[in-house]
Parts: sequence; structure tokens; C-alpha cells
Amino acid sequence: MKILVTGGAGFIGSALIRHLIQDCEHHVLNVDKLTYAGNLESLSSIEGHERYRFYQADIADRELMSRLVNTFEPDAIMNLAAESHVDRSIDGAADFIQTNIVGTFQLLEVARQYWTSLNSDQQSAFRFHHISTDEVYGDLEDDGSLFTESTSYKPSSPYAATKASSDHLVRAWNRTYGLPAIVTNCSNNYGPYHFPEKLIPLMILNALEGRPLPVYGNGLQIRDWLYVEDHARALVRVIEEGKVGETYNIGGNNEVRNIDVVKGICSILEELRPCLPVGVERYVDLIQFVADRPGHDLRYAIDSSKIQSDLGWQPKESFETGLRKTVEWFLENQDWWQRVLDGSYNRERLGISD
Repeated sequence: MKILVTGGAGFIGSALIRHLIQDCEHHVLNVDKLTYAGNLESLSSIEGHERYRFYQADIADRELMSRLVNTFEPDAIMNLAAESHVDRSIDGAADFIQTNIVGTFQLLEVARQYWTSLNSDQQSAFRFHHISTDEVYGDLEDDGSLFTESTSYKPSSPYAATKASSDHLVRAWNRTYGLPAIVTNCSNNYGPYHFPEKLIPLMILNALEGRPLPVYGNGLQIRDWLYVEDHARALVRVIEEGKVGETYNIGGNNEVRNIDVVKGICSILEELRPCLPVGVERYVDLIQFVADRPGHDLRYAIDSSKIQSDLGWQPKESFETGLRKTVEWFLENQDWWQRVLDGSYNRERLGISD
């Protein structure tokens, strides 16, 4: 297929594109606005590949997106373009509303106009795949219950509310206009190329530098962790075999408390990097509990039985194997994350010299 991927320079998007190019035979047009979290260095392994192209654009720019879609003539659009960091959404929601809601609306309109121009066979084959989050469902009690595809939406943060809004738009365009759309909602992703402000990479890099490991509240918040390469495989399975109008929850079957995630990182580092920073006796001694995030959800947990039974997908990584691979990757790829931390990846993108 010819697949247009929005947000393909981000964490999940870049993992998806690497999989599409390296492990599949699809052609990819990557469209990314290249905000702070967009990093083309995450795609260096496939840069220049004959089946891969990149174009810098904002999905909210309907005229430009229309030109790109009509020129590329995709068989599918996979929408991963989003502002996605909860803390940033609390500090300022405007960018989240613009990208996640307005941008999705504009992209849906571009896709609808393109789809209606296709012949009947092409229309039947076309797919609009919207990638979302389990945070739209809100909070779960620690009682063994799980998010299913029919769980009511109850977003807690501005980020989650904007993603919930975009999900509703996609389903409305499917119901009202017949646009062949599919929605997936995933649990917390982690793995290589993860932006350093997120929990797992932040803890790894702070520990390596002997800096505090800040844990919100009491650290007992529970998340279902999904290795990003498992997620990429699931997304491809959905775009290839998923049923129009359906929603598929994608989780890693790995419920872990935040404090145990941090302690697990410390344990792996004790083994792999036993020469601790000056003044640090144990990595775990760096843990510091800080004031909790406003509206912090207690627990997320995904029921992935639908995608497993209907499409035959299962995660390959347990949290233990995936976390070890992630720590090893960050230890072995200092050039990548150092350029993110010092901002040089961003200065080059903006054409700013030192």
C-alpha cells in the first residue's frame, strides 16, 4: 500500500515508519510539523530509502494537506499527529486543541474529499486509521477492571479531552459521511527513541547523571506498558486487516506501578552501569517524591482481547524484556539523546547556528 503517516517523526510514528519500511513492502509519505517532539534523526536508518518520503507540514493546513494527499494518492492515512504530553497540556492547552481537534478535523475533510474522488474499488480499499490513547477513558479503580472498546469516555486532562474529541470526530465522519475509518486506543508506550521528558527515559538519563528521580505523589499510579515496536506491529495489522468502523484497544498486558517502573530502571542500571555518578551509592537513593500532578489518574489497564482474537496480534515483549531493551538502547545511543537534551537537533531543524 501507499500509506500517508502524519506525525511520523514522533516517538510512535517513527517506530511505525521504521517497521513499514524495514519489515513490510509499503510505500510511506511521512508528514510531520516537526514541533519539539519531532525528530528526523529517529528515522536515520531508513532515510533515503526508495519507498520513503518526508514532507514538513501541519495537518491543520487544509490546502497544503489536500495537495499532498492528491499528489501522493494514498491507499491509507494513518493519523498519529498530536500534542501528547499531559504536563504540557496542563500548562497550556491551546496547542493541543489546535492540533488534536482542529488538525484532525481538517485532515478528515481532506481525506473525505479525496475519498469521494476515488472509483468504487479504490473507495472500498481506502482506510483512515486514527491512532489514539487509553487516557480518553479516564480512571480505573484498582479492582481488576479493564478498559474495553465500549468503555465510556471520561478524560481527566486537557490532553486526554482533546484526544477524546478527535476520536468522536473520526467516528462521526465514518457514521455521517461513510468515510472508512478505524480507531485504535493504546496504553503507555515506551522503548527506543522515546522523548526524554517522558517517565522512563527521564528516569534513565537523570540516573546516569546522578540527578533526582522525581516521582509524582506516592508513585502508586498504575499504567499498562506497551513496547513501542509491539505497538507498531499492531498498527500495521489494523491497517491491513482491521474492519471499518471498529475500534481496537492495544495494550501490553503489563500493569506496573510508577514507583516499580523507576525501581526496575535503577536495578537494571546497577547491573549494566555499576560505576555510579560521584556521590551516589545506589541509583534508587535518587528517587524523590514530588507534589502530584493535578487530576492524576490512578490506573489505566487495557483489555486487548479483541485485537488478539480478531486480528491475531499479541505483544512480543514482557515489561521486563522491553524495559531492559530500552535501558540498553539509551546506554548505547548517547549521541541521539544528548542532541535532544542540548537542543542541537532542534536548532539544526530551525536553521539556527551555535
